[in-house]
Amino acid sequence: MKKIVVFASGGGSSVENLYLYFSKKPNVEVLKLYCNNPKAGVLERNRISTLKKLLFSNDDLTSDKILNDLQNLSPDLIVLAGFLKKIPEKIVDLFRNKIVNIHPSLLPKYGGKGMFGINVHKAVIENNEEYSGFTIHYVNKNYDEGDIIFQKKIIINTENPLDLAKKILVEDILSSEIVLAFPIVLTRPC
Repeated sequence: MKKIVVFASGGGSSVENLYLYFSKKPNVEVLKLYCNNPKAGVLERNRISTLKKLLFSNDDLTSDKILNDLQNLSPDLIVLAGFLKKIPEKIVDLFRNKIVNIHPSLLPKYGGKGMFGINVHKAVIENNEEYSGFTIHYVNKNYDEGDIIFQKKIIINTENPLDLAKKILVEDILSSEIVLAFPIVLTRPC
């Protein structure tokens, strides 16, 4: 049995999609949702109401509290799905090649510190890019610099960052490739 945990800070559409997809797979279990934002929409999503949740502070992340909890669960995969904090190096080191992030741009463009959410989409539009999309990549000690696992490219047909964000979110939600990328990750040796 492969075990997955998910970290999120926001609305939770990717978390919900992953949970629903893997809940139908007999050899994979989504064990827990970690959230650092008490106002995050992900905590209110009815379709993941049975998923165990841990609301934690940023101090918990930098102390050993989250590290110890992860060690007790021993997940095969940690998914960052709209999680807005940097994962501490000691967690990255302990779970090398087991942490992946879903980023709302085609990395390596528009990644790094401060490049999340609407900030990414504003930068993409300001630079008159023809394409945007999202990237699934391994997490290392630097923001958005881990090896790329999967990318979904979409044509930009708007000058409004909010519309672009919605389009990428819809592509994320509708993309069977996003959930199909995770079984590939789960079968790779560490």
